[in-house]
This record gives sequence, C-alpha cells and structure tokens, in this order.
Amino acid sequence: MWSQLKRDIQAVFERDPAARSLLEVLLCYPGLHALILHRIAHFFIGISYFWWPGLSPK
Repeated sequence: MWSQLKRDIQAVFERDPAARSLLEVLLCYPGLHALILHRIAHFFIGISYFWWPGLSPK
C-alpha cells in the first residue's frame, strides 16, 4: 500500500513541473485525493464491508 502511494506521488513529481514539495502534493492535488479514496473504497468492497454510503451492493 505504501509503495503504491510513493509511486503515485513520484508520478506527480515527474509529470508536473510546478510540484515543489511532498506536503504540497499531498494537500493540494485533488487527483491524488481521488485516487487514494478510490483505493480505500475498492479495499472495503473487496472485503465486502459496505459501511460507506454509495458502496452497497447492487
């Protein structure tokens, strides 16, 4: 999990020349936030734990 997060942050630094610091990337990049929340939701769906709204099985 942590290695994937490190790779995602490194990808931001490689693709965006305006990215200056780790803290800036973690706090100010909504695409990274969406990716992290998607992975968390995917984890909970994978273990069949549907406590977040909108994650109920259809």
